[in-house]
Amino acid sequence: MQLSSVNRREPDVAERLHAAAIHLLRRLRRHDDAMGLTPARASALSIMVFGGRVTIGQLAQAEQVSAPTMTRLVVGLERDGLVRREHDPEDGRVVWLTATAKGTRILHQGRRRRVEALAADLAALDPAERDTLAQAAGIIERVLGAGARKADVKGQTRGRGRERRAADRAGGRER
Repeated sequence: MQLSSVNRREPDVAERLHAAAIHLLRRLRRHDDAMGLTPARASALSIMVFGGRVTIGQLAQAEQVSAPTMTRLVVGLERDGLVRREHDPEDGRVVWLTATAKGTRILHQGRRRRVEALAADLAALDPAERDTLAQAAGIIERVLGAGARKADVKGQTRGRGRERRAADRAGGRER
């Protein structure tokens, strides 16, 4: 069976996008020093700032680290006044983590610096190239959205722990 030229290009496009995404994030990460956070702390805080309250277990899963590792990281964020813990009123075993105003401000300033740096780079392109990138960004967002929906379906069909059920109750999504 012979692969079409389109099918042969897909791994090449995937490889190029993967490499470009890594290089782009490394380049923009240079602007993160002004936040005064390690990359791990900035990443964990960003989940709370841009995604809302979470439990330590959910945060550890999102960051792909163990719960004890995430607990140590959260203790530091809490000590610095960037995160606060709130006990769930319906289930005392559940503790929610929420970004403080200070944590939110730091993350939004960091994001603004990154976006401004990228916008400056994009300004050097001609309008047709910027239009092409805008279209590509839409396609990438669509691909990522499809991946997120698949992950949500898997999360709903697998065994759900106490934290997931508490999160569902809090969000009005009773099982």
